[in-house]
Amino acid sequence: MEAQEMMEQPATTEKKEIKMDMLMDLNLQVSIELGRTKMLIKDILELNRGAVIELEKLASEPVDILVNGKKVAEGEVVVIEKHFGIRITNLIDHIERLKNLGA
Repeated sequence: MEAQEMMEQPATTEKKEIKMDMLMDLNLQVSIELGRTKMLIKDILELNRGAVIELEKLASEPVDILVNGKKVAEGEVVVIEKHFGIRITNLIDHIERLKNLGA
């Protein structure tokens, strides 16, 4: 490696770290998808209190964890005191996660 390349390398690494630090304060939309289904408009209009919508996923299947609408992980539903939570059971490969987030 030439002397000039060696001198430029730390500056490039430092710039990348500064860029990453700026990204750490961004807010992203995180949502959990229990499942999906398709319904006719007439059936949707007939929904009322107490109606049950059956989802395509089985109760034992993991839920999808989405960041800005892109899947980044899978998890299982847990109850923490009176609140629901999600325990992460599987992460999508970090390179694939970055691709999904548009990085």
